[in-house]
Amino acid sequence: MAITVYGASGYTGRLVAAGLRRRGFSVVLAGRDGDRLRALATELAATEPGDSVDGRDVEIGTRQVGVDDPAALAEAFRGSDVVVNVAGPFALVGEPVVRAAIDAGVHYIDTTAEQLFVKKVFDEYSGPAENAGVTVVPSVGFDIVPGDLLANVVGRRVERATELLVAYDVRDWDMTRGTVRSAFGALTSGSFVYSDGEWRPGDGTTPYEAVTFPGNAEPTPVINWAGPEVVTVPRHVPTDRLSVVINASIVTPEFLQLLQLPAETVATIIDGLAEGPDETRRAAARFTIVAEATGADGRRARGVLHASDIYGSTAVIVAEAVRRLLAEPPRAGVLSPAQAFDAASFLDFLVPHGYSWAVETPADAPAAQ
Repeated sequence: MAITVYGASGYTGRLVAAGLRRRGFSVVLAGRDGDRLRALATELAATEPGDSVDGRDVEIGTRQVGVDDPAALAEAFRGSDVVVNVAGPFALVGEPVVRAAIDAGVHYIDTTAEQLFVKKVFDEYSGPAENAGVTVVPSVGFDIVPGDLLANVVGRRVERATELLVAYDVRDWDMTRGTVRSAFGALTSGSFVYSDGEWRPGDGTTPYEAVTFPGNAEPTPVINWAGPEVVTVPRHVPTDRLSVVINASIVTPEFLQLLQLPAETVATIIDGLAEGPDETRRAAARFTIVAEATGADGRRARGVLHASDIYGSTAVIVAEAVRRLLAEPPRAGVLSPAQAFDAASFLDFLVPHGYSWAVETPADAPAAQ
């Protein structure tokens, strides 16, 4: 089965392509820079030889194509089983890739964490994807899949959730240049919140001041986070309100300074950053997710997940999502991760890859503050 990775020569793209090779998929490395793609193909052939699987050789191909040529992009995707889009910022270059995959009749997933882009994909491409008979699953990465799945499991443990919380505590995270670029765009472009059972423009505030994370001595101060879970979770867990928060320390003084500068200056600064952390620093990043649901009867259920290696986790998640998408195809259309894949089963798959997760009984679940 052939998987096209668009944006393959970037930091996360290389990890994703290698992860797909390790799982036995033939990959087509696609993007704008042919030289970098060919160099990556040579590197992967040497480091991830991809022994034959089920009697077939695992191949590596390259396809140089930009997002400014829709016909060529669709033609590049035609014949693939799944397109994995890792090229960002998605708000700028993501939409042509979604459209081309649908036009080519190919399933699509991506690694975006950009909330506005995800909402646009649901709003504008659900019908076209359904009509084309393809499945589109945005936000298949570390920063959405575990939280979306955990919220699904927890939300089912209470009677009609009136309140849902997804909280992140992220430590020692050295962001890639692409992540910083996307985060800056997201923080300066507005966001949505989910309250009173509907999406509406947000004001950047949250009703939560702190969340109790396991292992932290004190409740951790948190801030509102414009995560795609705001868009994805209410589609599979009925609730009146959903809040997504993150530890306040994630927004450093340096990042706050960036927000005060002209966009052109910020772009120059970001272009000068290192592409991403080395393997040691990458593996050092760790995160905890707490998902808490409050039911109509006041009872609570609380799930906790621990993991590390943020970008490495994304590669593992993408490869498993591709496998499940092909092995047990969900319905056509645009779906959240928990709509496309069984939540508990996927979380269990991640356990041998450095994850741990558990759900507390409603009677034992402490309330967030």
